[in-house]
Amino acid sequence: MISEKIKNLRQTRGWTQAELARRIGITRNGINSWEQGLSTPSPASLVDLAKIFSVSTDYLLGIEALSTVNVTGLDERDIAILTELADRLRDKS
Repeated sequence: MISEKIKNLRQTRGWTQAELARRIGITRNGINSWEQGLSTPSPASLVDLAKIFSVSTDYLLGIEALSTVNVTGLDERDIAILTELADRLRDKS
């Protein structure tokens, strides 16, 4: 559910609802409504959330199960390290 994804992504980053609201230019009550499932983000807000959390809109909407990591600006060595770390964490499960 989108409400749970928004809350989990926000909490993983250690952000308060107010901090997330400030980052995308809405009220804290708006974030709270999304996280409680009382309302859903507009298409524009979905795009903003996807950018801020470095995930796809499909992931937020529950269409795609995979989360992505934005590697823009990283060199090939850094990307390889991240890939290896992800593989190790998956194997640990």
